[in-house]
Amino acid sequence: MASTPTRYRIKSQENNSDRKRLPPWLRVKFNNSQAFHEVDTLMQSQSLHTVCQEALCPNRAECWGDGTATFLLLGDVCTRACKFCDVKHGQPGALDWNEPERIARSIQLMNLEHAVVTSVNRDERRDGGAPIFAMLIRRIRELQPNCSIEVLIPDFKGSLEALKIVLDAQPDILNHNLETVPHLFKSIQPQSSYPASRDTLVNAKKLQPEVLTKSGLMTGLGETPQDIRETMAEIRCWDVDILTVGQYLQPSKNHLPVVRFYTPDEFEDLKNYGLDLGFKWVESAPLVRSSYHAAEQVRALNPRFRS
Repeated sequence: MASTPTRYRIKSQENNSDRKRLPPWLRVKFNNSQAFHEVDTLMQSQSLHTVCQEALCPNRAECWGDGTATFLLLGDVCTRACKFCDVKHGQPGALDWNEPERIARSIQLMNLEHAVVTSVNRDERRDGGAPIFAMLIRRIRELQPNCSIEVLIPDFKGSLEALKIVLDAQPDILNHNLETVPHLFKSIQPQSSYPASRDTLVNAKKLQPEVLTKSGLMTGLGETPQDIRETMAEIRCWDVDILTVGQYLQPSKNHLPVVRFYTPDEFEDLKNYGLDLGFKWVESAPLVRSSYHAAEQVRALNPRFRS
């Protein structure tokens, strides 16, 4: 998976036992606004996939209520089966080369100021689907030129050529989530590679120094707070600009259990630690996910979008 969030059990239909197990700071109210339903209708009419839907992100109601969404590219079937993620996995079908046009048109219809695009992994392809990312970035620039663009990409199995294809299209933010600390990496995402993730972020900054780079971590999978801090320091050594840190929540009984719930105060401490390390922006809270407050990040850090 291109480091998309897991499917969260926090939802408006959660049963009483779910609510008793969750700390109070992890309970989310459903947003039934008109904007929410307008985005939902648009997604269905354009046959689009979003991380918001496929992963049942806990921030979906807030983001859709604000008229924004994170688009899922390259279909909705992932070639990897990470143990924290509930997006479908298996053998995907052929790439849909009309997908970039539909997504770009939807972004134009929504009049978005910031678009976030992620994808499933397509390991059956040598290029990992990178040309589809590039096509979409360029089409958004044509149809919605004032829209900033963030791409949350796979590791492309370490392919420098695939990474270059995406970066040559000039996204404003290139995001690749590390997800967890080094000693848990293989047990949580066995088909992924820590070195490939590291090289994706390091090479992105080398290839396009002006493009903001970003990564994310989940807590509660068995690491210690010190493990998180040490990994944050390592990520910062890769010259990554933006970091997100959020609580892992178990998608189903078939997925990894939550070992520990971090408190809001602990997340605040991690945020302050990250800023002290030199990150330009740290988003750290229990319900933070990769694209949370993404528009604010690019407008604060990219001079092109400062008013």
